[in-house]
Amino acid sequence: MAERSGQMWMATLAWRGTAYAGWQIQPNAPTIQGALEAAVAAMCGLDGAIPVSATGRTDAGVHAKMQIIGFRLPVERTPHQVVSGINHHTASDISCLQAQMMPDDFSPRRWARGKLYRYRILNRKPRCPFRAEFVWHMRTALDVQAMSLAIPTLVGQHDFSSFRAAGCSANTTVRTIQAARCRRSEDDELILEFEGHGFLRHQVRIMAGTLVDIGLGRRSASEMEDILAAQDRAAAGQTAPAQGLTLVSVQMGDGPG
Repeated sequence: MAERSGQMWMATLAWRGTAYAGWQIQPNAPTIQGALEAAVAAMCGLDGAIPVSATGRTDAGVHAKMQIIGFRLPVERTPHQVVSGINHHTASDISCLQAQMMPDDFSPRRWARGKLYRYRILNRKPRCPFRAEFVWHMRTALDVQAMSLAIPTLVGQHDFSSFRAAGCSANTTVRTIQAARCRRSEDDELILEFEGHGFLRHQVRIMAGTLVDIGLGRRSASEMEDILAAQDRAAAGQTAPAQGLTLVSVQMGDGPG
């Protein structure tokens, strides 16, 4: 098979998701993908858009400290030119951190091996004006011990139908979570972390919301196993607000998984 023309690139992005309707292009709404496709075309001196793919989608308002994207350039560029070009043509709430040329068959989704998501909850009565866009502010004290007892139930390979939002297009609801943690930080935050290869639509936010329900005493820690087994969205808790969620990192392999 003949190689396709142009340079194949991988780039690492970070963004503040407050102003965007998520990663995927949507009509009449600003998206990260839309901004990137326009920026990549502009740095090549072209009008319109150049297709850009990512390891997966993120919801409206969700942030990323690290997301991997891929695209093919019709003109030659150096890593410095790609990074500076993307940053020149995007707003200050999107940043390209690094870029490198890749083999012709590179695909961010197929080469990804795992992702780490972090959910931040500011758990105190006063709000923090400097963190409002990045945390879920819960004024009622949460029972961290109960949440910590419940969260290990989510680790492993399970059918996560109870934690899938309506409109999810995944072919299967079976996912594997390698690790899940619940800890309190020194700055009045409660941190929830989930590591896995892939997640269903709103899965992390529904897991976080269900754990908060447990922390509020609306459910017991022992109910998490029944919620998981029910395979019914109605069995789980609330969907946590998007602004508390950040894609922290993506683990990439050296070829398709």
